[in-house]
Parts: sequence; C-alpha cells; structure tokens
Amino acid sequence: MNTEAMKSGKDTVGEVVSVLNGSAAEESGTGKPDTKSTRSFDEAAKDSAGRGDPAKPRTVYVVGHKNPDTDSICSAISYAYLKNQTDGERFRFVPARAGQVSAETQYVLERFEAEVPRVLDNIGTRVKDMEIRKVPGVRRNISLKNAWTLMTTQNVFTLPITDESDHLEGLITINDIAKSYMEEYDSAIVSVAKTPYRNILETLDAEMIVGDPEGYFDRGKVVIAAANPDIMENYIDEHDMVILGNRYESQLCAIEMQAGCIVVCLGAPVSRTIRLLAEEHGCTIIVTPLDTYAVARLINQSMPVDFFMRKEHLMTFRLDDYTENIRETMSQKRYRDFPILDKKGKFVGMISRRNLLGVRKRGLILVDHNEVSQAVDNVLDAEIMEIIDHHRLGSLETMAPVYFRNQPVGCTGTIIWQMFRERGVEIPAQIAGLLCSAILSDTLMFRSPTCTMLDVDAARALADLAGIECKSYASQMFAAGSDLISKTPEEILYQDYKKFEFGDLNISIGQVTSMNAKELDSIRERLTPVLEKLPGGRETDMVFFMLTNIIEETTELLCYGKGSEHLVKEAFHQEVENNRAQLPGVVSRKKQLVPSFMTAISQLTAL
Repeated sequence: MNTEAMKSGKDTVGEVVSVLNGSAAEESGTGKPDTKSTRSFDEAAKDSAGRGDPAKPRTVYVVGHKNPDTDSICSAISYAYLKNQTDGERFRFVPARAGQVSAETQYVLERFEAEVPRVLDNIGTRVKDMEIRKVPGVRRNISLKNAWTLMTTQNVFTLPITDESDHLEGLITINDIAKSYMEEYDSAIVSVAKTPYRNILETLDAEMIVGDPEGYFDRGKVVIAAANPDIMENYIDEHDMVILGNRYESQLCAIEMQAGCIVVCLGAPVSRTIRLLAEEHGCTIIVTPLDTYAVARLINQSMPVDFFMRKEHLMTFRLDDYTENIRETMSQKRYRDFPILDKKGKFVGMISRRNLLGVRKRGLILVDHNEVSQAVDNVLDAEIMEIIDHHRLGSLETMAPVYFRNQPVGCTGTIIWQMFRERGVEIPAQIAGLLCSAILSDTLMFRSPTCTMLDVDAARALADLAGIECKSYASQMFAAGSDLISKTPEEILYQDYKKFEFGDLNISIGQVTSMNAKELDSIRERLTPVLEKLPGGRETDMVFFMLTNIIEETTELLCYGKGSEHLVKEAFHQEVENNRAQLPGVVSRKKQLVPSFMTAISQLTAL
C-alpha cells in the first residue's frame, strides 16, 4: 500500500473497481443506505404501479375540425356521450374543440345548458404520456456511498437532488461518482466538501464517542498516523482528521497537535484520559471496526453528493412539453436521463431516449371532418380510433384500420342520431337539442342542397325530444349567430374557415350566413382589407369567402389570389368584378362550392 497516497486521501484503482463491482459495502461491512431514502424509493415504486393501473380507463378525445361550427361542437359532445354509454368501462371519452366557439354555437350551448368543450389545439404526445420513472429525489448532503448504494439497488443511473419542497437542485450520475474515485484530489478534499460527520459515521460503520454527530468536518486534511509520535508532529496540523490505531501515544500526540478529529480503527478502546483531553481540546473521536486501510480507502465516499453534482445548465423538461419538441434536444445531448418537472417546477421523475420509442399515442375520434389541414395540430401523431363524417374523403391517412363512417347526409349530427338508435341508447333532452341544432345549422333549416329526408326526419324527431319547434328555434339560433357587429374582422373570418388541398393548390374557404342583407354588406366591407393580405403565402394560394343569405338562398363570393377569378368563372360561369361574384342558389360550401372547384381545377389541369 502506498502510504503517501493514503496520507493525501487519494483513492486507489482497486477501490474504483471494488465500487463498480458493487462489493465495497460487503468489504467494509457497511452498505446500509439511509432508511428515509430507501422508503422514498419503495413509495415511488408503489406510486408508479398505481399510476400504471391497466384497469384505469384510457382517455379518448372526441373533436371536430378547426374553426368549429355548431355541427362540429354538438356532434363531439353528443358522440362522446354515446361512447361513454357503450364503451365507458374501457375508455373515458372527452369532447373537445379545436378552435373558438362561434356566437351561434354559444347560443346553442347556453340554450341547452351544455358545457363548452375543452380546447384541444394540439393532439401531439406530451412528456406526461411517456413512461416516467418515479425516481424520488435525495437530499444534497447524503454521502457518495449512500448515493451509489441507492443507484445499484434500484438499478438507476442518475439520482436527482431535491430540496424539502421537491424542487430540483442538481443531478449526480454513476459516471460522476466513478470520476470522483478516479480523480486525484489532495488530502483536504473531505473538508473542502464540508462533509457531515453523520456521513462519516455511516460510511465507516462507526460510533462517535466525543463530539457532535450533526457537525461537519470542514477544516483540515486527512492524514494517517503510521509513524511514531516524534515524526507525527511534523505532518499533523490544526483541525486535521487523523486515522490511527490503539496506540495511546499516537492518540495523545494528535490531540495535543490540535487535530480536529481522530478516527480510531479496529474498534480499539479509548481511555478515559484521552476522552477528557479530546473534550478539552475540542477534538472529535470516532471509533470504527474497520482497519486503517479500509478507513483510508472509504473516507472519500463519505463526502456529500452536493460537492460533485451538476447544479447549473440542467436539461429539464415539463410534463406538458410535446415529445416532438424534446426529441431533437434529447438526441443532441449525451445524457442518459432527463429530469421532468411539473407545472410548479417540482421534480416528478426521469425519462431517457428509450422512453420516446414506447410513448403511447393519445386516443382520438374525429367528427365532421377527415382532412389533415382541418384537423387538430399533430393529428398524425395521435392514435385515430374512429372517424364520423359527412364530407368528401380527404387527405388523412391512418397507421391501422379504423372505424370510419361517412354518409352523404347534410350533417354529422344526423349520423350520430342514427347511431343512438342502432345501439339502443336513449337520447336525453339536452343531447337531442344539441343534435337538432347541428342539423338545422348545417342544412340552413333544410334549405341547403346537402339536406336529405333523413336529416329532416332526424331533426323533427330530435326536436320532439328536446321540446322545441324547428322553424322558430332555427330563426332564434341564426339571429344569435348573425350578430357579428361586436366581432373583429379576424374573428368573423376564422369562425368558419376551412383549408382544402386540390393537387398542388392550397385553397381556403370561409363562410358566414345571415338573414340580413345589410349585415352581409357590412361584413364584406370589414373583411376586404384582411382578405387582400392572405393569398400568396406558403399556406394559401387562393382565398374565397362566402357571404350567404339564407332567406334569398344566394351567395356573394369574395375572391382573392392569383387565378381565383379565372377559377370562379370556369366553375360557375359567372363574371368576377372587384373581387366579387354573385352565385344564385349556392349556399353550401361542401355540396356546391368545393365540388365545382374540383371539377374546374381538373379541367384546367387537363388543358
């Protein structure tokens, strides 16, 4: 054994190998982790098991398209209700919306005392959807040996250091601990680290017979009294920690040289005289059953993790962070584990790059649309379980087969009404009112060319259940929806605004309906400056806006973007003047405008 190395407090390569093999605790007779920390790990394991309870219903969101109309909102609420009645044991279906509620829809929700669905603007998986390892935080003053024991027994590579309020203070990894054993430190490193005596007692399986166990060794160096007292006087300084045996002369010399602490090895008895002298000189006495070699080898392991942990520039994520946003960061950083914090900044657990592979996608049911451009953001990152719609087939693709129900009717609400009847589920008055409102809105009170006899039958049956009369109620609903005076041009534009892909063309189409011609004229004047700025970007080549008069069953179409006028002329054989075209009999975007545009684009492309 290199005596000089032991005097300087350096660890040997043999110690590192011993620790990395997990045998240090066995050799030293220690290895008793802090009971409080051990309980924390056990409690965390129970908590993790509880959170992963397979019996807990999985949440599935039912959501309509962006800039939702009354059909989109009411169908989401109604279908979520139906699904909870039929599949509520395995899933919890939650209605959601992908945009702001219009004045018309707000009127409907208030009329039937229904809650506004929660906003779901992004369905992408979040950190909270990942498997988070519930590694509890430990305090900054625990020893390196205790930290290592916790890591090996719990099979973790990173320990979070937290305060009493569970706020993250730092991280220590297996590599950090291994590095602390391999680095060459001077013999004062134990005091520089302000090592608690409690850590020293735990590491050396020792007993303090003189001194304060709650104190700190924060001054002096660590030396070994391997020589006779005459020589010891030359290298023992005030406040030093002296490791020695049962020789009375050596103990007396260390105390007289103002040593701060003496460590008596092999459990040797300490005389009453030495104890009294130590008390008089303020010298701490520790007795350990270990031999001098073991003590010198283990003493550095008593240092607190605070001295070695990483405290600054910690790479942390929040529970609500989207996995797509953290993926690149995780791939660039050479860290094994990343700590997760909750909304209040408190530590929750750890994730690694491997956890990204097993992230569970969020469950989703789409109603009233089936196109990516109209769906909630990151829809392709979700697990689409069903689609209920009445529009043309769009660009949406799924990874696996899904239940897809698409019928050529005027409203998604009509399809959902059918499904209630098919499954024998009674329709409450509130749900009946919502579905009836959806049908009346989408079919413009049966005036739209998309309206079928099935829509009419459904609306009348639902009206009876809801206790309303279709015609008078529809007039009230439309009147509430056409009250646009208080809204900004942007709010009017986007309250019913959809994007369509026609080959390489991206076309956006908005619509407002009203029973008041003067109100439509006012809306046109307010929207014109906004519409002029929209086309030409990467997202939109052409923009059209339908000002639809329900009473006259006609639409004034506002046209903007290169080629928009030519497209309207080709589709409807109507001239466009001052970016405006009159389309008599056209009231439906889905049934009339979009199909005509598709036909015209096909013809123009063929030419």
